[in-house]
Amino acid sequence: MKPSLYHSYTFTYCVLLLLIFLVPACDQDGSFNVFSIQDDIALGQQVSTEIESDPQQFPLLPETGRNGRNEQAYQYLRNITSKILNSGNVTYRDEFPWKVKIVQNDEVLNAFCTPGGYIYVYTGLIKYLDTEDQLAGVMGHEIAHADKRHTTDNLTKAYGWQLLIDIVVGSNQGAVTEIAKGLANLSYSRAAEREADDYSVIYLCPTDYEAAGAAGFFEKMQQEGTAGRVPEFISTHPNPDNRIEAIRQKAEEENCGTATTAPTQYATFKSLLP
Repeated sequence: MKPSLYHSYTFTYCVLLLLIFLVPACDQDGSFNVFSIQDDIALGQQVSTEIESDPQQFPLLPETGRNGRNEQAYQYLRNITSKILNSGNVTYRDEFPWKVKIVQNDEVLNAFCTPGGYIYVYTGLIKYLDTEDQLAGVMGHEIAHADKRHTTDNLTKAYGWQLLIDIVVGSNQGAVTEIAKGLANLSYSRAAEREADDYSVIYLCPTDYEAAGAAGFFEKMQQEGTAGRVPEFISTHPNPDNRIEAIRQKAEEENCGTATTAPTQYATFKSLLP
């Protein structure tokens, strides 16, 4: 390694060490996040590239094809994303790229978001839900994890801050593969889950969606069960008994509307999927 490059890495490493010990905790659960917004974006881009290069684990639905049906499906999903992002309540609305992809796997009831706002939604979840409000609620929850930077914080806990720093400065790109494979199953603290639920409501409140749309997802699971399987979303997003009540209470506190979108439009969207 050239001396100048070595000194640059050494300086960055020392600065990050200082931040760890000198910057006060800023997350609800008292944890540290030493990464900048640009670090979130860079890590998200790397993880997204890895995800899209692994069609066996992440079989993405092509954005074109099937006589325009794929394009229509993506446009529908992007319209949901746009409504949430344009609610006026997403902190990093303009900083993060906020790209959304459909993972073609009907057996998986899940959605997740990388650092920096790369959103992945499984066809299994889309087909399981009944209304656009429910999907918007889940997507709002995932957007909140990225917007409130829970993802970076959790990756730090799961993989160690030193590993992530090595990735950010470019000295351990091989670790991106491990992170990409584990990201869909990354668990969050109860404090982070509550904040993501709250902000799902806050994001949806100014829109024409039912602000408590995420509660509809959990209510559906309670009423119908899951055909003997635990959804990946629940295994990575703990579901305390009072979660539905808390989401609906938050919608009341924010004075949000309760009107739901037409289910026929959502049924048409689902019919576009393979």
